[in-house]
Amino acid sequence: MAKRDKPTDLIGYPALQVDALRGVIRAALQRASGPQGLPGEHHFYISFHTHAPDVVIPDDLRSRYPDEMVIVLQNQYWDLSPGDRAFSVTLQFNGQPKSLHIPYAAVTRFYDPSVSYLLQFEPSPVAEAAPAGVASLSDLRPTLIESPKVVALDQFRKK
Repeated sequence: MAKRDKPTDLIGYPALQVDALRGVIRAALQRASGPQGLPGEHHFYISFHTHAPDVVIPDDLRSRYPDEMVIVLQNQYWDLSPGDRAFSVTLQFNGQPKSLHIPYAAVTRFYDPSVSYLLQFEPSPVAEAAPAGVASLSDLRPTLIESPKVVALDQFRKK
């Protein structure tokens, strides 16, 4: 029997997976933008590429963080507006309010330490070599890291 070539993915499952995981970020931000704000002890650390297409941040922040920046949404954030492709928020830096506009495609990490939930997106070699403005969701591969779940099976064992 001849060895078959690997089938071609004509649906684009990796891109669908990345889009679905970025939807988790969008949904969490939508809940945080509601009238009650963040529920319980939830808060978010969001890392993003400052040079990614359509990222809008003040020039002083871009010069301080030329590659990647981490923001924290916890107690003091304003005007959180999660859209379909990006979110905007106002945060204070050195006592000054600054507005940020961040596409979900620019997010590299989303972490909620209150429940140890982490989504991490790493650019593929294709995305790193692509010219600015070319990177898309299909250029990123996701990593989902959750705290381990321990299930005791003692009750099911024969004695």
